[in-house]
Amino acid sequence: MKKPIAFFVHHQGRGHANRTMAVAAEFARDRPVSVLTADPRLFDGVARDIEIVALPNMIGAAVPTPRLYAEPTPPVMHCVPLGLPEMRRTMRTILDHLDERAVGLFVVDVSAEIALLARIASVPAVQIRMHGDRGDIGHVGAYEACVGMLAPFDERLEQDDYPSHLRRKTFYSGGLCTSVDRVPERAEARARLGLDPAREIVVAVTGGGGSGTPYAPLTVAARAAPDALWLTLGPTHREGHETDFANLRELGWVPSVTDYLAAADIVVASAGDNTVHEVARVGGRLVVMPEWRYFGEQTRKAEALVRLGAAVRSPHWPGDLQGWRDLLARARNLDGAVLRGLYAPDAALRAAGWLEGLTDELWQGQPAAEAPAPLRVVAAG
Repeated sequence: MKKPIAFFVHHQGRGHANRTMAVAAEFARDRPVSVLTADPRLFDGVARDIEIVALPNMIGAAVPTPRLYAEPTPPVMHCVPLGLPEMRRTMRTILDHLDERAVGLFVVDVSAEIALLARIASVPAVQIRMHGDRGDIGHVGAYEACVGMLAPFDERLEQDDYPSHLRRKTFYSGGLCTSVDRVPERAEARARLGLDPAREIVVAVTGGGGSGTPYAPLTVAARAAPDALWLTLGPTHREGHETDFANLRELGWVPSVTDYLAAADIVVASAGDNTVHEVARVGGRLVVMPEWRYFGEQTRKAEALVRLGAAVRSPHWPGDLQGWRDLLARARNLDGAVLRGLYAPDAALRAAGWLEGLTDELWQGQPAAEAPAPLRVVAAG
């Protein structure tokens, strides 16, 4: 019986869940797989047999007393309020599952505290790597507590300041994109969408974990490039004083993001992992505008993309016509092949192979254990 692999999946946005499903789909059919998450709905319709364990949703849970609330957070941790029964139930559910299933490897996507919890519980863990300023004792401690890290991006996107001893523990899968639909040629994509085959098209896209593309700067962009058609995908954030323009259209959520990305001459997007690799998969010219994230995650990824010549960026959303014209001119000079080279079609397969190989290596020589109980859904609390 193969040792089970379990995933902790953060429920902010869909990126963590989609990545988990893409990797788990590549595991051997006889590998038991489980997922612990506060939003099991993210895994509705998953094709593979996966045990889903529901965790309490701790986001917004109230600390019961002012005195507990006043206790400072220790530097080794990031989010550990005191007095929360939801947190105790979360940790208890995780530990009980790891124990009952005799989990061979715990993949944490993402939480420094839960990676440390796994080590304290004597369970080998792998932390999913993300960009950002993560040299604090909490992150470094979690990385060092893990048996390895999985970076779902090309090694060329690695930060120069990431410590060499931790880099040696990291497996780089190549650029992992969870979209699997066919990428059409530009002319085909435009014909399918009913778009002008000759007009310059700029697509601004927001990922599922964002608050929306700011709309006001795009109204300036539409004025700066009046001959271009500007399309927004996903939510936009309005401030209430914007003026709409005929060459700027809000499309919201669309059935096929890939078609619009393939139809675009230029894509304006955040620096979210899957968003970047969706643009890379079509070989687009990318203007990367990082959203605020803890530890400067998207800012550091955007810096790496610009350093490689895979994207251009502005230090802030341009608020004037010439600022947009200069930014677009730089984007038009990009070679889309550079960004395309950061996408790896077999990234999920490579990640799955490494995780399974690591699990088997860690437990080689252990007597075969009894098979785990049948799959079930567990609701905590």
